[in-house]
Amino acid sequence: MPADDDDRTYTVVLNDEEQYSIWLTHQPIPPGWREAGKQGVKQECLAYIDEVWTDMRPLSLRRHMDASA
Repeated sequence: MPADDDDRTYTVVLNDEEQYSIWLTHQPIPPGWREAGKQGVKQECLAYIDEVWTDMRPLSLRRHMDASA
């Protein structure tokens, strides 16, 4: 299926390191991940992640770097 034809519903998920991904809504969310509050077609979810995930560093690295500063 071409990416543009993907009309399935996805959920944006977030892990403890504040890293984002998408997951098909009808599938159980894997352990270590939680819903981030956005559902929609793939392109909508990816656009949301582009908007909110402004620092790609894992949370533990950001904390370490902040403590070292």
